[in-house]
Amino acid sequence: MIRSFLTVSTGTLASRLLGFARDSMIAALLGTGAVADAFLAAFQLVNVVRRLLSEGALNAALIPAWLRVRERDGEEAASAFAGRVLGTVSVTLIAISIVIALAMPLIITVIAPGFRGSHTLDLAVESARLMLPYLAFAGPVTVLMGLLNARGRFALTAFSPLLFNIALIAAIAVLLLGHADATVAAWMLAATVGIAGLLQLLMLLSQRSARLATPLRANFDKEMRSFFAKAVPGMIASSGPQWLMVAGAIIASATPSAVSWLYFANRLIELPLGIVGVAMGTVLVPELTRAVGSGDRDAVAHAESRALELATGLALPATLGLIVLAAPIVRLLFEHGAFGAEDSAATARALMWLALGLPAHVLIKALSPAFYARNDTMTPLLATAKGFVVAIALAVVLGHFFGATGIAASIAAGACSSALSLLRKGTTEFGFSVDAAARKRLPRIVLAATVMGGLLWLTAGLTPAEAHGLIRFVALGLQIAAGIAVYGALLQILGVASLREAVNALKRPARPDPVA
Repeated sequence: MIRSFLTVSTGTLASRLLGFARDSMIAALLGTGAVADAFLAAFQLVNVVRRLLSEGALNAALIPAWLRVRERDGEEAASAFAGRVLGTVSVTLIAISIVIALAMPLIITVIAPGFRGSHTLDLAVESARLMLPYLAFAGPVTVLMGLLNARGRFALTAFSPLLFNIALIAAIAVLLLGHADATVAAWMLAATVGIAGLLQLLMLLSQRSARLATPLRANFDKEMRSFFAKAVPGMIASSGPQWLMVAGAIIASATPSAVSWLYFANRLIELPLGIVGVAMGTVLVPELTRAVGSGDRDAVAHAESRALELATGLALPATLGLIVLAAPIVRLLFEHGAFGAEDSAATARALMWLALGLPAHVLIKALSPAFYARNDTMTPLLATAKGFVVAIALAVVLGHFFGATGIAASIAAGACSSALSLLRKGTTEFGFSVDAAARKRLPRIVLAATVMGGLLWLTAGLTPAEAHGLIRFVALGLQIAAGIAVYGALLQILGVASLREAVNALKRPARPDPVA
């Protein structure tokens, strides 16, 4: 499980790093203001769709359903089921894309009411419509990735999203070199989003392991209706962080540049959340589905305990690091071109508050698979809805008094509300299985992360804000490297992790898929 987790995490890390490069270039190309707010509001809508469909979200429904069909009726029936899912998803998304294109002015008005009556609304509508072809490719990509994950083949699905960012980076580079007008640049970049989705689909189809043995067929029979009744709630719940950002954007749209500040701050949250959260959703769902289906309580306890340790061990130091180093990180990554010092300061403040919700986001990713494995997608959906309502209610008040910073705090509070709902419901319904090893290690992980955070805080002010870019880069790199080294050493000293045991575990042969 840990080897699969590392495979997915590595692919996600590479994708997120390219995402940073992409967003840094977007900041330089568009800066902040009306054009940037319009493009990023539209792009945020696409990001929600990406999370609804990809990055492990569809695993919540597809993998348990596919595994049950295969175990009950065999490989051929499972392949036929996958072909029906793929065909039905593709046809449905094409129809939905047409409807969304027609209703786009209303949709943008709902998610960004502050744009109403301004030129920014028109810009956002045009950008969003140009991005819509991505939906036609995202559906097949998601189903193929889910089937590969169900078979325990994570490498291809982990690294295929790189093409999305590579295509956008190439387009931005051309636009920067050509000194394109901001509005034209935003539209051309929006059109590239669909091309990026096509490249990802072609990459998966070129792989033999991703091809289906049966033809595609779209239908809405009882089996498909039952599948979608489970899939839709799980997909919405799995994209909880993006819904919370949408909640923030709804309120932030009334404040100039606030949508942009929140977007760039959230991109930094997406790095650890993607590395931990996406890997949790991708690897844990098939692992827990097999364990719950076989009635193996020890296997369930082992999977849930290791997931909680990994989630805490990676999310907590990331949270402290982002809070302490928010200002230098934002200045280094985004403060150039049209993105100025005032934008950096506002984005850093938003980042500090968003980071407080990171442990809750990761906890949700670690807890939700326990429900999905038991064929329950409604509980995570209700928890997500509760967090959305909490975020909106607080953002109305805090956004009025504190602007983007208050909205960021509201988003973090919404995440905490969702996590607490899942924890309370799971404890009541079936009880989360945490073994003795996890109960011993978790407090030590918290201690090690706290010491690391203190070290970063002591060294945070050593580099002057006006220092040259290269000096800032080296200083920040040394701080992060020192923090990681101290944290790793403390984990070893406290007996939480052993490098030798980790290496030996990674050398063991992976458990083969029982049928594939």
